[in-house]
This record gives sequence, structure tokens and C-alpha cells, in this order.
Amino acid sequence: QVQLVESGGGLVQPGGSLRLSCAASGSRFRGDVMDWYRQAPGKQRELVAGITSGGSTNYADSVKGRFTISRDNAKSTLYLQMNSLKPEDTAVYYCNYRYLPVAWGQGTQVTVSS
Repeated sequence: QVQLVESGGGLVQPGGSLRLSCAASGSRFRGDVMDWYRQAPGKQRELVAGITSGGSTNYADSVKGRFTISRDNAKSTLYLQMNSLKPEDTAVYYCNYRYLPVAWGQGTQVTVSS
């Protein structure tokens, strides 16, 4: 059974940084497009960033220039480096496959506050 486990969230001051990780079980990670999403209280889940198996990336306009998505196929792990964090980045962050997504993990809470 494919599982996704997110980690690395926490409380950070505005302007700070965090690095999120998403560990994937199973064998499909290496060849699949992976995405990071986030969901703020009272809002719909939104796409933050995506990365192909070959390393091509895309970002939401709201995070472009501040966030960097990357992957380690040998470790079946997806990353999201978040710099210059803003209060509006506060949300639960999730990862998933873009095509044929699996059950959502528990996510990791990111809180940006002074």
C-alpha cells in the first residue's frame, strides 16, 4: 500500500525558513510527478509546487522565488524548502502524486507568526 508521510513543519517567525519532507513508500515514486499542496483554515486545498521525475518544476505565483521543490529518487523523498515565510503561508502542507493520487497523509502544520 502506497503511503505518504509529511514532516518538517513547525512554528517560525515571518522571514524564517523551513524544510518539509515527504517520504513515499512503494515503487512508483521514481517515475511519477509529485506535488506539494497546502490547506489553510477555512480554505480549499491549493497546489503549491510540482516536480517531474526529471526535475522540471512549477510553482504557484504566491510562492515563486521563495519556495524550492526538489526530490531524491533514491530515497523516495520529496522536499520543499521554504524561505522568506509569510503569515499567509500558514497552512497544513501535503504531498501527493499528480496523476492517480493516493490517500492523503496527515500533513505537516506550518505556522508563520511573530
